[in-house]
Amino acid sequence: MATNFQSHYIPNTIAEQEELLSAIGRRSVDDLFEDIPDGYRNPPLELPAPMSELEIQRELGELAARNRPLSSGPSFLGAGCYQHFIPAIVKAVMTRGEFLTAYTPYQPEVSQGTLQVIFEFQTMISALYGMEVANAGMYDGATSLAEAVLMACRVTRRQRVIVSDAVAPAYRQVIATYCQAQGITIDIVPTADAAGAVTEATAGIVAQYPNFYGGLDDLSALGAAAHADGGLLVVSADPLAMGMLRPPGEFGADIVTGEGQPIGIPPSFGGPYLGLFSCKQQYIRQMPSRLVGRTTDTEGRTGYVLTLQTREQHIRRERATSNICTNEALYALASAIYLAAMGRHGLRQVAELCYHKAHYAAAGIEILDGYSLPQAQSFFQEFVVSCPRAPAEVNRQLMERNILGGLDVSDRFDNGMLLCVTEMNTRAEIDALIDGLAAVK
Repeated sequence: MATNFQSHYIPNTIAEQEELLSAIGRRSVDDLFEDIPDGYRNPPLELPAPMSELEIQRELGELAARNRPLSSGPSFLGAGCYQHFIPAIVKAVMTRGEFLTAYTPYQPEVSQGTLQVIFEFQTMISALYGMEVANAGMYDGATSLAEAVLMACRVTRRQRVIVSDAVAPAYRQVIATYCQAQGITIDIVPTADAAGAVTEATAGIVAQYPNFYGGLDDLSALGAAAHADGGLLVVSADPLAMGMLRPPGEFGADIVTGEGQPIGIPPSFGGPYLGLFSCKQQYIRQMPSRLVGRTTDTEGRTGYVLTLQTREQHIRRERATSNICTNEALYALASAIYLAAMGRHGLRQVAELCYHKAHYAAAGIEILDGYSLPQAQSFFQEFVVSCPRAPAEVNRQLMERNILGGLDVSDRFDNGMLLCVTEMNTRAEIDALIDGLAAVK
């Protein structure tokens, strides 16, 4: 924190800094950080010696080679991050300089292209989820769902939320993080018991569709129970599954969120991704982030603007619905291109391929000695398998065949493994998975 270092980066002169410090009774900038213990204030950095550009490229290449690319062999791992086919047109259009440079549409007069794309994106997400309005600019699926919980509490003016235990564990953790400082009570209950747990103090029921374990829960019953006592139904839905499943809006959902990764975004080591958020028209003013609308200028020409900007960066903090402060417009563009390229029939074809291939795999695994499917409910592209050995050992033996297995969910199912099958998995790969499981020692 030396003064000569600060002068390069802080736009105050030395004299101005001394005046500011004098006003608050401090002798130096270092005094501002005296509450931090000495051992943590300026820790030594154990950095290696400098390298040339060639040496750095070689080292980074060696590190990257330790990864297992999904293209190197069949993968049956899902659990919130999915390998789907992405048409070449997605990258070709989204990487055009016109879109890359218009990162965020603060100035509508110079961001008409980006604003129009966001408007079209919102329209498609609303149609996909069967909802009346959608926004753009959420971080990812987990934070979108957490924002939906906060919104449900604002709308109902209640501080208790029922969350299905079949919602993704990571999503539940993010909900808890968002709610803990606001005094909101989160009750985690089995999905079958959620309807019966609703009281007059319940802001809403939160469910996932399909749920984290692949199952399709009865959203109608959950919605009816929530609405009977004045609460809301909040659903986190896989957008690609909507190609063949009834959308949550038809089940009476009030707020529908989701992870946009399955529609045009690669796995990318877990991010960055795209949050989806939609709701009923009547709740639009409690919706977080921003909303792009279409209007006309003084000459009657079509123009696009930020119609609602309820995030903390745009309006007074006490009036803001959220402190979201970044923008995922580039990936919203990717998803918009994907949906436009696939079309209604293409999206349905992809969803049906995922469904039928997953059920082909499940049928082949279920008849193997020592394996069973512990869930009786219908599923989309993911399902749980109870294995004869610990999933970690099963996955190790599958990897010897260059097959990436599923997620260990033994905390909920005895030797449970969550497998995912998408349109990317060929019949030969599925048969190889079945043979690999049958050969587990």
